[in-house]
Amino acid sequence: MTGCIALIVAAGRGSRFGGNLPKQYTMLAGQPILVRTVEAFLSHPDVDWVRVVIHPNDEELYRAAVGSLQLLPPTPGGTSRQESVLLGLESLESLAPETVLIHDAARPFVNSDMISRVLEGLRTAHGAIPAVAVRDTLKRGEPDGRIAGTVDRSTLWQAQTPQGFCYLKILNAHRRLAGSELTDDAAVGEHADLNIILVDGDENNFKVTAMNDLARAETMLAHSMATRTGIGFDVHRFGPGNHVTLCGVAIPYKFGLEGHSDADVAFHALTDALLGAIGHGDIGDHFPPSDPQWSGAESHAFVAHAGRLVKECGGRINNVDLTIICERPKIGPHREAMREQISSVLGIPVNRISVKATTTERLGFTGRQEGIAAQAVATVNGPLDPQ
Repeated sequence: MTGCIALIVAAGRGSRFGGNLPKQYTMLAGQPILVRTVEAFLSHPDVDWVRVVIHPNDEELYRAAVGSLQLLPPTPGGTSRQESVLLGLESLESLAPETVLIHDAARPFVNSDMISRVLEGLRTAHGAIPAVAVRDTLKRGEPDGRIAGTVDRSTLWQAQTPQGFCYLKILNAHRRLAGSELTDDAAVGEHADLNIILVDGDENNFKVTAMNDLARAETMLAHSMATRTGIGFDVHRFGPGNHVTLCGVAIPYKFGLEGHSDADVAFHALTDALLGAIGHGDIGDHFPPSDPQWSGAESHAFVAHAGRLVKECGGRINNVDLTIICERPKIGPHREAMREQISSVLGIPVNRISVKATTTERLGFTGRQEGIAAQAVATVNGPLDPQ
């Protein structure tokens, strides 16, 4: 049994939005809206898996957007939102989650605190949804435009997503009410007599519906985002062995590299570059060489840790650029494998990763073939609020 799965509904066509692409694949500050939405759930510690419900014709768009993000395989949606949610819920049966979070792909500003509030609400209820109290005066109008009366707003709330539920409860409710075309999953739960509570939403958690919403989103990001760059450098000497490990790739050679872990000099430099970009110290602070648990450790764990810290700061890795400095072994034949390894560990597309090699023209310790050096640069975008 799985704890919590987030189900992202991205099967709509977005007819009110316009444009050449469905809105969930439209770029927002250089990143597809869908990816911004998905990453909020991937980075939450209480969300075990994320699955996206897509339009059957959007497979290629989806793959191009999510790249190597660690997601459950997508599942096709239906002709309405309610049908798409039902199909998505049914696709999770074999995983048997305890709870499910159902979220609109076009709400890219969902944050970790809101997800936590919804999950906390599920401790005492069948369902919990974020909502914002209605603040403006509401008028009831006649077809000809005349005011027919004022609506009491004291008990009115604007519902948002993610809407969280006990999985089996909402699955059974959707099955019973299939075809009823209710406007959200809480309405489905209400008709099935589920106990659903309200938790605090956020005014910024709006849904991108029209082009002016996209402009608002771009403005918000421009005011909240920062770009930071970190630099890493590391050196390891040659020692006994029959291969060196660089970016997680074992390269046959007459020597190995000496170090407390697996001595992956390239991954060590990359770790420091990522930590430097968010002001989180260096690799020695997080993985002290004096600690025996890191003896012989595979360095992909260090890079993955730094990548998680970037996400916890609200950041996104924009690109990494790595230079390996040595006379031997030859790096060129292994560059693509290294890029693929970095992509897999950090969950970023290969086209944002550069791996280069150079020599020092036989000068210095690398020129004398005494060891290997590596330097890395990482650029990170986001609110970036280091703790």
